Order: sequence, then structure tokens, then C-alpha cells
Amino acid sequence: MAARKKSEGERQDDGKYKHTVELPRTAFGLRANSVVREPEIQKIWDENQVYKRVSGGNTGGKFVLHDGPPYANGDLHMGHALNKILKDIINRYKLLQNFQVHYVPGWDCHGLPIELKVLQSLDQEVRKELTPIKLRAKAAKFAKSTVKNQMAAFKRYGVWGDWDHPYLTLDPEYESAQIEVFGQMALKGYIYRGRKPVHWSPSSRTALAEAELEYPEGHVSKSMYAIFRLVSTTTSCKLLDDFVPNLGLAIWTTTPWTIPANAAVAVNPKLQYAVVEVNSSPEEITALSSNKEKRLGHVFKENKSMYLVVASDLVPALEAKWGMKLMVKATLTGAELENCRYVHPIEGRESPVIIGGDYITTESGTGLVHTAPGHGQEDYVAGLKYGLPVLSPVDDEGRFTEEAGQFKGLNVLGDGNTAVIDCLDEKLSMIMVEPYKHKYPYDWRTKKPTIFRATEQWFASVEGFRKAALDSITKVTWFPPQAENRISSMASSRSDWCISRQRTWGVPIPVFYHVETKEPLMNEETIDHIETIISQKGSDAWWYLKVEELLPEKYHNEASNYEKGTDTMDVWFDSGSSWAAVLGKRSGLSYPADLYLEGTDQHRGWFQSSLLTSIATNGKAPYHGVITHGFVLDEKGFKMSKSLGNVVDPRTIIEGGKDKKDAFGADVLRLWVSSVDYTGDVMIGQTVLRQMSDVYRKLRGTLRFLLGNLHDWKAEYAVPYDELPMIDQHALFQLETVVKNIKESYDDYQFFKIFQTIQRFVVVDLSNFYLDVAKDRLYVGGTTSSTRRSCQTVLATQLLSIVRIIAPILPHLAEDVWQNLPFPFIDENGDAAKFVFESGWPKSNERHLAFPEKEVDFWAMILELRTEVNKVLEAARAAKLIGSSLEAKVYLHTSDADLLSRLTNMCASESEADALHRIFITSQVEILPFLEDNASVSENNVPLTGEYLTPSKNKIWIGVSRADGLKCERCWNFSLQVGSYDDHPTLCGRCHSIVSHPIPALAAAS
Repeated sequence: MAARKKSEGERQDDGKYKHTVELPRTAFGLRANSVVREPEIQKIWDENQVYKRVSGGNTGGKFVLHDGPPYANGDLHMGHALNKILKDIINRYKLLQNFQVHYVPGWDCHGLPIELKVLQSLDQEVRKELTPIKLRAKAAKFAKSTVKNQMAAFKRYGVWGDWDHPYLTLDPEYESAQIEVFGQMALKGYIYRGRKPVHWSPSSRTALAEAELEYPEGHVSKSMYAIFRLVSTTTSCKLLDDFVPNLGLAIWTTTPWTIPANAAVAVNPKLQYAVVEVNSSPEEITALSSNKEKRLGHVFKENKSMYLVVASDLVPALEAKWGMKLMVKATLTGAELENCRYVHPIEGRESPVIIGGDYITTESGTGLVHTAPGHGQEDYVAGLKYGLPVLSPVDDEGRFTEEAGQFKGLNVLGDGNTAVIDCLDEKLSMIMVEPYKHKYPYDWRTKKPTIFRATEQWFASVEGFRKAALDSITKVTWFPPQAENRISSMASSRSDWCISRQRTWGVPIPVFYHVETKEPLMNEETIDHIETIISQKGSDAWWYLKVEELLPEKYHNEASNYEKGTDTMDVWFDSGSSWAAVLGKRSGLSYPADLYLEGTDQHRGWFQSSLLTSIATNGKAPYHGVITHGFVLDEKGFKMSKSLGNVVDPRTIIEGGKDKKDAFGADVLRLWVSSVDYTGDVMIGQTVLRQMSDVYRKLRGTLRFLLGNLHDWKAEYAVPYDELPMIDQHALFQLETVVKNIKESYDDYQFFKIFQTIQRFVVVDLSNFYLDVAKDRLYVGGTTSSTRRSCQTVLATQLLSIVRIIAPILPHLAEDVWQNLPFPFIDENGDAAKFVFESGWPKSNERHLAFPEKEVDFWAMILELRTEVNKVLEAARAAKLIGSSLEAKVYLHTSDADLLSRLTNMCASESEADALHRIFITSQVEILPFLEDNASVSENNVPLTGEYLTPSKNKIWIGVSRADGLKCERCWNFSLQVGSYDDHPTLCGRCHSIVSHPIPALAAAS
């Protein structure tokens, strides 16, 4: 196609008629120069307070997208960019829809990561002198500095919001609102203190919430099969007496270090269990001993009879695993095993067999579960039913305490684990140890393994309001819809929420403990008093004020009997209170929010903590709708990491690397965000970005073409719809359909459909067809001719629509176009819109949409026919028959009489714009009534032919020959009229008329 087009520059420079040719004129550059231009546009927005003006001037209802606070502890990554840009696209669209958009950006400022960053920046001597107040001051300074840097980056993405008044979880008004939420939950009985197993991070020395864990691939544990020897049975299973004292319960565990805390063995009452005799030959033992991965216990070197209880269904698997023959001697149910007793292999204490839950299966292990209530949630629940002791002989650093006896001081995840295995082996209670690869919880901050450990903590009792939470989930609109199942599953199965942390940098749990009894003091009066103090002085007051000052006046005489608690709140309680601290406190906002939007990991994080606190205090969800997005991967689908060297930095995308090369700008990054289906994981890299840059460049080029060809346009030049050629009416129908479809996609938050629609519309429907065809009448059709004004009527409508429908996604490009509009845009109130977001969404035009369906089908067929004609023209070019397509004449024939008549009429159309030769960009088109015996279309005259099959299965024959006549010097069309005019012998009839009569009647309208 490029070969049939000449550059506009050539047409302007060549010949004496160049001054009569109307070429595009605009200051809008083809190159974006985004590194310079985007900040300039952002400065214009800031100086004119465009966001505030537009939102405040809109007359629709409020729209509140509540920002989930990013963590203030480092540079932004691609996940941040995806998240904030998605939010901004929605907010900007809502602004164009006349909503009063209130977006308050926020930051999560407390917690362990910031505390660790501060500590890592200090040398050992300074750390020793660090008081809680000094540490908190440094942590606050670090968080505020990070907020400042992140805010600048978000603004560079083009994100609009109330940047002058963000919310920070360290602000006193926020902290006091959080204390208020805590107090309401406490007074309703939802907050309690208990000794329960929680996720504990030895590397951080604090309890962790589920949302603070990650499960990296490749973790390997030492799994162990062990024997707990039965010492007594019950009347329901007397058959076991025959095997005692040589009978043991076979258990399997991936945490051998928890054996010292064992208090029971649990069975499934519904499962069938077998007493098996273990037969091992010396050869089998030798073979297994040679396996480097498996370690066989010394128990098999004893030549004694040994019987074990295992699940019947697992006998074959255990035979294969242990490499020994297991002979079934008796069977019984799990229910019959209840209350049998065994002796602890290390401590020597007797413990019971208990009934566990559905977590006991035959998928792995032995069907009998070693139960340590101090080291597992399911174990703890089972232990409550039987009154089992909650043993947890492990300290904050993850080392055995004195309670563990011989293992004291050993690290449970290291040498302590090994020591327990060796001890069991010495006592002939270890069957086998082997490596076991599985998912294991790690501290998401330190990237080190965690443990389950029973400690005194504060909990929120989810059971008290679980049903209300599950009911509210069904009333929220979830996008994508499957997100509802995910959060429902998590909320229905979650245990009580451990909300206390053993750290300094956070909001204190407002509790006092009696010095002697350790009984907590926390009631409505004490909580209200502390809330008032924190609202005025901030949470630092908890550390620097005396107990007497922190207690209400009525307790002053008793102050010496109490001490302050040292626990702080889980940061998820911090951010989970944002609906109260922000939505519930700030004017202009509303609770519940219209929308929350975060990553899919927030189903167990912010979405859930916000839901639980809101339900517990107010009985309703804090949001009407929730959108979730996936993670950002590199372009090969791998997770980004510094070690792999595949991290894509949003700042580098926007501003380029050190040499400033490949600076794509914020709009290209935003275009990428719109192009991906964010409901799943998304990929980005240089290849993808170059593709986005190419799409952006084509879109910018199209907008530049529209601007350039409207340089002399005024609204009063508009041609009435009924007087427009059919090609123009069809173009307006296409445009209106696109605007309608894009609006639906915005409403459904399906931005990738918008990207696809715009790309197809701009590149295919506009650039490759309508604008390509329009060049002739725009450039050489006569400055004020009806055919040019008709085309400009369409171009003006296209420009004003396209620039507004892309504005939420590409705001810098849209504003750049708007600032280069060659004519003012006047709104319904008669005011000029100085900025694109003041213009509102394009008004729906039902007249344009009412383009007859029959005509829609016909023009679709014409476009397909044009594609086939171009193929034949390309063949003619390859055969050296023609150069430019204007050197060609096209012949068409069809046996369909109606279609033949319609095509014939188009060739003789009163509207030159609808003429087939203008649509094909050839000099002539001839419709042949018949082909047979037609001398004018012999092989010599029409050497190249093709064929098009219409949707209704009618064939259209296509032929191409060289055009008749000579080339017009002005428009380059071939015409038999060239040479007929003495005053302008090199012009065709149309150009002669334009040059001879430069001001037609239509010009009077101007």
C-alpha cells in the first residue's frame, strides 16, 4: 500500500499549484517527547487545579474508590504501577461521567519492615542506646521520607488524587480512629487474650498474621516416621492386648522438633486401622541403609517382634516406603482406638489416643497424627475437647527452653530438629527419616521459615461475627466474579485473628496489666481516655507518658499497681481500620466506599481485615464493589527478582535508563495496563513495551492527522447530517458504535477490550480506510468546498470523541491534543472547556446509531471488496503495470442485478466522496454489465484480475488496467480532461474548476 501513496510533503513542494493544496497544519508533534512534555502537562494540571475543579464542578453523585495503602518502605515496583494506574483509569472515567470523584491516596506506615530498615541502618553501638521513643522517631522519619518519594513517582504516572491531604496510618487522627475500632470490638466481646499457637517468626521475634506469610517453592523438611508404644487399651479394643507390649502407634511428622510437646495421637473415627507385624530381613535393611536420602532407624536392628497400628488403606504404600513386609494381624476402627494410652518416647509420660477431625486422611503419612496443641491450630482445637496441656517449650528466638530438658538452647529449625530425631532413634522409636519437599510458611519480610508456637497473644474472635461476614460478602459485587468464592472460603475457614505483635513501631494495644496478678485492665473508660490522648499527641504518648497519665482520673490512685502493655497491633488491623479513619471521618467521602481495588493476595489481607473490622463494629462491609488484579511477571512469565536480573522498573520505563534511552513515558506504561487482562497474572518486558509504543505512535499519528486537517475549522461550518455523503454517515455510525462499546467496557472495568477496540478502530477503520480515502478531498477538494467541509464535520466529531474516550487511559496524550485544538470546544452551558476533562464524556447521538442496518452491511461489503481490489492492484504493481494506485482503472462485474445497479450508481454518485474510484483511490472505476464477449476487458486490455465473494455468496469479478488519460499536475489523478483547458492545460476538470473559482458559494457561510 505504501507504494501507491506519495508523501504529503512531495505534493506540497512539487508544481506551481502547491499553494492551492490544503495540507495539514498543526503544532502537535508526531514525536511525543514524553520525558519533557508529560511533566509540562502535569504542571498545567497542578497550576490550574484541574482535578479539584472538575470534580467539584461535576453535578453527578459521589464516586469513592478507597485506596489500599502501599507499604512505606522502599521504591515502587510494577505491581504498584499496575494498581495505581488501574485506579486512575477508573477515577478519570468517572470524572468524564460527571461524578464527583474523591480519591485520597494512603500509606501503611507502621510495622516490622520499617523497624528493620531503621535497625539495619544503625551500627551496633547506636542500637544499644536506642530507646523505644528514639526508634519510633527514626521509623516515622523513614516512613515519611518514603511516602514523599513514592508520592512523586505516583504523580509521575499521571495519577490524580488529593495529594495534599493523603492518609498515613501514623497520623494521630488515624491512630485514634483505629483505637476506636479496637475499643468497639473489645466492648462487644470480640477481643480476648489467650495462649494459642500462632505463626511465629524467630527471625523477626514476633507473631505473624496469615497475610504476612509466603510459601516459596522448594522447601524441604526432614519427615519422620516414629513409634509411640501402647501401654494400655480400652474395653472396646481388647484385641490389642494380645500385641502389647510390642505394639506401637506409627505416626508421621514433618516437624520432628515438636515431639517434645506431644500430648496425644489423633485418629479418624471413620477410618479402618490395622495391626501389622513388621517383617524385615537383613538384606532389606542393608538395601535401605545404602539409600543416602533415607535413614532407617536402629529399631530394625533389634531381632524382636514388632507390631504397629496404621491405617489399613496405607499398608501397601508404607510397605513400599519402608521396604518391608507388613502382615495384617487384626483390624479395628479409629473410634475403637479412642482413649487407649501410650508412653511418650522421650518424656515417659502417658498420653491418650483422641478423635481428630477430617484433616486425618489416608493421602499421606500413617493415618495417625502426632498432636501437639502448642504447635498447631488443628492440634489446639482437638486438645480443647480433651483438656490436653498446651506445651510449647520454645522461646522467641526459636530455641528450646528448659522445659525441653536435654534439648535446651538448640534451634528447633536446625540442630534441635536433628537432636530430637537422634534421641528417638536411640530410644528405638524412629522408623525412618527422609527429605520431604512441600510448601512451608516463611516470614514475608525476612524470607526465613516460621514456626507454630503457643504464646500469650491478643485475638479477635472471628467466630462471633463470621456468619454476618459471610452474608455481607454475597451483597458485594466482586470482579472477577470468582473472587467471591475465594474470600468466602477464606472467611469461612479462618481461625481467630491474632492481632498483637511484639514490636515497638506500631499502634499500642491499649491495655494495662496488674503488676502482681498480670490481670489486664481494659474497659470503655480506659480505651476512651487513651483514644483522646492519641488523637492529640499521637501514639508516641503511650511510650513517653506515665501510667498515671494514661489512665482515667478515677484510676490515678491505683496507677502504681499497673504497668503498660508492650504489644502493638498487627499492621493489618492498622490498614483494616482505614474505612473508619478515612471514609468515616473525612468530608466528601462516603462509607461504604463504592470500590476497593487491590491485588489478588489481598483476599487474605486488606479486603479481609477491612471486612472483619467493619462487620464487627457496624455489621456491614466497607465496600460495595471489589476488583482484584494479578501479579506482574516478566515477559517470559517468570516472577521478577533482583537475583534473576529480570526486574522491570516503572521509573526506567517512563524516563529511560542511565543514558535515557528507551524512555517510553507514562502514557505507554498506562497503555500497557489497559492492554492486559489484569484479572490474572500479566507480563511485561521490552518486547511488549515496544509493541505498546508502536500502537501509541500510530494513535498519536492519527490524532495529529485529525488536528492538522481541522486547522481552519469552525463549528458553524458543520454540514447537516442529512446532507452528508453515505461514506461520512457510515463513518459517524462506526464512531458512535465504538464510543458506545467503549463506555460499556469502562463500566465493566474491562479495559483490555477498550485497548483492542481503539487499536482496531484507529488503525483499521480510520487510518487504513476513512482517513486514507479522505486525503484527496481534504487536500485537493477545495478549501471551502462542500466535500471538504463534509469530511471536516466527521473529522471534528472523530477528534472530539476519540480524545475523550482515550483520556482515562492516556491523559497526557489527550490533554496534549486538547491544548492544540484549532477551535474551541463549547459545552452545553456555553462555556469553553479549557482542559479535556472539563469536556465530559461524548454525548450519545442516536441519529448516528440509526444508520440503516442494510447500509451497515453494504458498507462492510464495500470495505471487504476494497481489500480484494487492493490485492489485484498490488499484483499490477508487482507486474510493473502501474506504480501508484492512481495510475489504475478498476473494472467490476457481478451477475447480481441489484448489486450491479448499486455499484453503477456509486460510480455516477452526485457525492464525489461516495464514488468508487475515490474509495479505491484509483483514477477510474467502470462497472461492466456483462463479461462474455466484452472486447474492452480482453486479456490485453485488462491483464490482471481477481474475484470477491460477498457474504450473500455473489461473485464480483475484479479487473485492473492502466488508467485512461493523463495525470493531473495538482491531484495526480488520471483524466481524459487533462489537456482540455488552455489556461491550465495540466489540470483535470475538478482541479480546473477549483483553481479557476477558488471561492465557491459555500465559502459565504464563513
